[in-house]
Amino acid sequence: MTLSAISHSGEQPLIDCHHHFWALADIHYPWLSDQYDPHFFLGDYRRICRPVLPDELRATVPAGYRLIGTVHCEAEVERAQTLAETRWITGLAAQQGLPSAHVGWAPFGQEHCAAVLDAQCESPLFRGVRAKPITASRPQHRESVLNRPGSLQDAHWLSGLKLLQERGLSWDLRVPAWHLQEAAQALQGYPDLRVILNHTGLPWDRSPAGLEQWRAGLTALAANPNVCIKLSELGTPLQAWDRQQNLQLLCDAIRLFGPRRCLYASNFPVAGIQVSYADWLTMIEEAIALTAPKARDDILWRNACHWYRLSPADIT
Repeated sequence: MTLSAISHSGEQPLIDCHHHFWALADIHYPWLSDQYDPHFFLGDYRRICRPVLPDELRATVPAGYRLIGTVHCEAEVERAQTLAETRWITGLAAQQGLPSAHVGWAPFGQEHCAAVLDAQCESPLFRGVRAKPITASRPQHRESVLNRPGSLQDAHWLSGLKLLQERGLSWDLRVPAWHLQEAAQALQGYPDLRVILNHTGLPWDRSPAGLEQWRAGLTALAANPNVCIKLSELGTPLQAWDRQQNLQLLCDAIRLFGPRRCLYASNFPVAGIQVSYADWLTMIEEAIALTAPKARDDILWRNACHWYRLSPADIT
């Protein structure tokens, strides 16, 4: 089956580029099992502290869409079990048909990072890594983390990006908006690295100055042709859900990156704390209609095939 044939089934094809599964049996996720965080950025998440598996995701996708593939993102597993998570996800995909690709974790800045990456590469699903640099929880605290170990200025930690680049793997970048320009600067040293910015660049500070900083950060990252953006997760710890503002932010992101570098993603099941899957998908559709109506297939599934290196054999 060719990729062009996928869009002629009568339903809109969809590839969800960011979601999570967990069974909570043999794999340990501290934040879900034994370290509940009352300050979690989306609020009370106790209702997702239970098994989340492919059938639930399939059932959550609204009528009129056909989920042809997904990208699973590491779910803050206990770090000693990162390879176990990758192997579990690989087995889950073989049994249940999802996910189509996996973004794991690796210990940037540690001597065994290369060995962990090579072990992860044994999975046919493995496409890249989400390893988070240390960041400030508020924009006014940004300078307190500059140049610290594990920061975007730490050359030792950033050496993990070189390992990704050498192996043809991608980096899922997740930082709040007040660190985006630092990320753009750090990436100048890795010109061949494919980077996928998570969660619309996390525009948590919705003040006029904060949104100006977010747009400036997206502009800096968009100047790098090897960076794309996931249209996902616009919940913020600093204010309540604002549908109209979030729709505008989606439109801004599409305009800044262009429709060929924007990927649909849900952050399922975490985003469901604040917005349903159907409502989020409706917002994405509205943003596409307002900014790039001819690029609907690109944003909803075609771009995922390019950025996460999916072939017809990977999707249904």
